[in-house]
Amino acid sequence: MRYRHLSTATLALGVVVLTDVLRVFLPSVITIFGQAAATPAELLGAFALGWFVLALAFPPLVRRLGARPVVLAAAVLLAGARLALTAAPGGRTQLWLATAGLVAGLLWLAGRAASTDRPVPGLALGLAVAAVAHGALGTYDLVWRGGWAGWAGSVALVALFLAGTARPAPPAEPGGARAWLLAGPALLLAGLVALSPAVTWAASSYRRGPADGLAGSPDAGAVPVLFSLAVALFLFTALARPPRGYPRLGGPLALLAGAALFAAGEPGWLGPAVLLTAAGTGACLGLAGAAPAGAPGRPDRSALAAVLGMLLFAVAAVGYYAAYDLGYPNAAVPVAVAGFVAVVALTGGPGGEAAQPPASRAWAVRTAAASALLALVATNLSSTEVVPVRSGGPAAGVRVVAYNVRMGFGLDGRFDPDELARVAAAEHPDVVVLGEVDRGWLLNGGHDVLGLLAARLRMSYVFAPAADPVWGDAVLSRYPVSSARTVALAALGAPTGAQALGVTVDIGGVPLAVVATHLQPPPGREPVAQARAVAAFALGYAAGRPLVVAGDLNTEPGAPAYAEFIRAGLVDALAAARPLPTSPADDPREQIDHVLVSPGLVAADPVAPRSTASDHLPVAVTLVLRPAPAG
Repeated sequence: MRYRHLSTATLALGVVVLTDVLRVFLPSVITIFGQAAATPAELLGAFALGWFVLALAFPPLVRRLGARPVVLAAAVLLAGARLALTAAPGGRTQLWLATAGLVAGLLWLAGRAASTDRPVPGLALGLAVAAVAHGALGTYDLVWRGGWAGWAGSVALVALFLAGTARPAPPAEPGGARAWLLAGPALLLAGLVALSPAVTWAASSYRRGPADGLAGSPDAGAVPVLFSLAVALFLFTALARPPRGYPRLGGPLALLAGAALFAAGEPGWLGPAVLLTAAGTGACLGLAGAAPAGAPGRPDRSALAAVLGMLLFAVAAVGYYAAYDLGYPNAAVPVAVAGFVAVVALTGGPGGEAAQPPASRAWAVRTAAASALLALVATNLSSTEVVPVRSGGPAAGVRVVAYNVRMGFGLDGRFDPDELARVAAAEHPDVVVLGEVDRGWLLNGGHDVLGLLAARLRMSYVFAPAADPVWGDAVLSRYPVSSARTVALAALGAPTGAQALGVTVDIGGVPLAVVATHLQPPPGREPVAQARAVAAFALGYAAGRPLVVAGDLNTEPGAPAYAEFIRAGLVDALAAARPLPTSPADDPREQIDHVLVSPGLVAADPVAPRSTASDHLPVAVTLVLRPAPAG
C-alpha cells in the first residue's frame, strides 16, 4: 500500500508539472510563435498539434527502452523545463522551453502509462491539486511569477516530483488503458469549465439570469464555495467505487448536461455547468478505471492510449478556440468531447474488487472533503472582494484610462498582470475601460485577468461578455456604478464577437455614462456598421447625461468608422495630443484606441504612456465634469 500511495502521489505531481507547462505552451503559440487574429489560425494549429502528433512515436520507444529509464529521463527533462520557464525572459526562449517541456511531459506520460496499473487516483488528484493551486494563487501561477516566492514554490514542486520518481517501486502490471485514454479529454474538460477557478469566479460574478449577461464584482464567499464544491464532486466521483447497473449512467449524463450548458454560452448557466461537468468528468474517470479483475493490459497499449488522449486534448482545444478567429460555430466541441468520454467510460468493465480497494469509498470521502476544505480556504484568501468606492461632493475631474490588455500577455509573451496594473495605476485613474479581457480561456492559461487587475487597482468592476461568457470588455471604477446595460453587435463577417457595455458612474453626484467597446472589423474592411450601432446605443443610453465612449475601436482618426462617432456628435478627447499612435506597442504607428466624449466635457492631459505590457498602448485623459443643475 505504501508503494501504491507513492506511485499515486508521484503521478499526481507529474500531472501538476505538466499542467504548468501547458499553461505556458498554449498561450506562447498565439503570442510568440504567431499572433492570434493576425497569423493564420491554420498555421498556429499546425505548430501546436505537430508536437502531439510527434508523441505517437513514444510508445514504441518505451517498449524498446523500457518504461523505467524513459520515465526517469523524461521526468528530469520535464522538471528542468518547468524550472527554466520561471527564469525565461519571454520571447522565443520561452516558446522553445515550453515546447521542450511539453514533449518531455508527453514522453513521461507514455512511460507512466506503460508501468502503472491503477492510474485514476493519480490522474484525478493531479487535476484537482493543479486546479486548487491555480485558484490559491489567484490564477497567477508560480511559473510566471519569479521572485523568491515563485522560485521557492517551483523548486519545491519539482523536487518532490523528482524524489518520488527516483524512489524504486515494485513492478506493476500496466493497465487502465481506457482511463489513460481519458487523461487528455479530462484535462480539457477540467481546464475549460469543470475545475477552472477563473471560470468559477466569472460564474459567481454574474448577478442576474442568463438573459441579462452582465457581471459585477462577486461576493467574496461565492467563489470559494462554488469552486470547492466542484473539486469535492470531481474527486469523490472519481475515487469512490463506481455504481453498478443503471446508476452507472448518472455520471455520463451529468457530464453531457454540463457540457451542453457550457456550450450554450449563457452566462447565468456557468455555475450549473461547472458542477455538472466536474461531477460527470470524475465519474467517467472512475468508470473507465474500473476494469474487471485479472485482466492486466499491455504496456504499449496503455502508452498509446495516453498519447492518443493527449492528441485529442490538443485537437479539441485548437479546434474550439480557432473558431474565434475562423468564425465557425464551436459549441459542439465540448459536447463532442464529453460524449467521447461518456462512451469510453460506459464501454469499460462493470467494476470489481480489482478496480477499487475495499476502503475506497471512505478514502474517497476523506480525500474529497480535505481537498474541498483546502480549496475553500485557498480561494477565499485569493478572491477579489468589492472594494470601498469614493463618495462625497463633485470631483474637479475624472481620469479615464482605456486599455486593450491582450488577455494579460505582454509583447514578450509573458503573463504579467503586475506590470499591466502598474502601467494603468501610474495614470491615477478613476475609471478604467478594458478590452480583450479573459476570464478563464484554457488557451490563454485559464487566468482571470479581470479579477487580478481589479484587485491590484482596488476597483470594483462590471464585465460584459463578447465572444463568450468569459471573454469580453469591462469597466472598472473607484466610484459607485449603476444602470449597467449591454448590447451585442452584429458580426458582419468579423471573426470575434463584439458588444457595447454602458455603465453609469456616480462622480460625486454627477452621473457619467461610460460605454466600453472593442470593435471587430470584418476582414479587409472598416467596422462602420458596428461603429454606427455603438454610437446609437451610447447616445440612447446616456439620455442627455455626460457621455464617454472608449476602447479599441480598430479605426484611425478620419477613417469611415471613426467618422460615424463624429457624425453622431461625439468629440475626440485625445485630439489635442495627436499624433498619438497606440499600436503596435513597441513601434506605434496607428491610433486605434480612443476616448470620445459628449461636447459638454472638457478634456485635459491626454497621453498614451509607452509600455510593452500589452500589444497596445493605453490612452488616458482627464475629463472635467459639470455638476447637475439643482432641482
